[in-house]
Amino acid sequence: MKKRSVELVVISDVHLGTYGCHAKELLEYLNSIKPKTLILNGDIIDIWNFRKSYFPKSHLKVIKKLLSFSTKGTKVYYLTGNHDEMLRKFSDTHMGNFSLLDKIVLELDGKKAWFFHGDVFDSSVHSAKWIAKLGGIGYDYLILLNRFINWCLSKVGKEPYSLSKKIKGSVKKAVKFISDFEKTASDIAIDNHYDFVVCGHIHEPKIIRKSSSKGSTLYLNSGDWIENLTALEYNRKRWKLYQYKEENIISEDDDDFFTLENKIFNQISKSL
Repeated sequence: MKKRSVELVVISDVHLGTYGCHAKELLEYLNSIKPKTLILNGDIIDIWNFRKSYFPKSHLKVIKKLLSFSTKGTKVYYLTGNHDEMLRKFSDTHMGNFSLLDKIVLELDGKKAWFFHGDVFDSSVHSAKWIAKLGGIGYDYLILLNRFINWCLSKVGKEPYSLSKKIKGSVKKAVKFISDFEKTASDIAIDNHYDFVVCGHIHEPKIIRKSSSKGSTLYLNSGDWIENLTALEYNRKRWKLYQYKEENIISEDDDDFFTLENKIFNQISKSL
């Protein structure tokens, strides 16, 4: 496979170790690119919801692939998020081309880009962490249920359906939180004269110009590899939002999929 050369790639919210993670699709994407700089913008490994009983080989392959980039000349920055916050005790660690940080500012063609996960703006993460963790577990099962529904829809020739997006769209508080998140990040970036502010956390891929009375900045969000399967790419002074094509998604084989379904529902029934 011929690899695409890219100056900078940003991925976030992969949530390795959870049922909803599309590790196979991410690995296919990573195998197709040759980035000079790779920014892992938080929640790559889901330590919050880590289960000893569930960490497939495909998830391990993604970790090996990410590490291999640094050994082949790519500068890799792992920026911590809330689901991998345990790594923050090791922040400011540098090993060759690999760096573990909480945030970073880079210069891109004479412009300043501010990269950070974004959970610092989420009050639920800090004031009621147990609720946030419980919500993460519920979200994981919701995504799994959604994948089963979409598998059924695909068999009858119907378009895929997103339960979480439907819920977010119908709940005013969720819509307001996303809007407030974008505004807060952009306002701080403008105050600090950053040309770009690049976040993750809210699983909403976007590139949009944000303005205030003090100036403007380009707000970018890399999305996730649970539902949207997106990444940000910077090349030749331009940003692009990459999205893995839905029709190319390779889910587990039917037998493997139902084996996983049965295993999970057995676990749920045992806990009831």
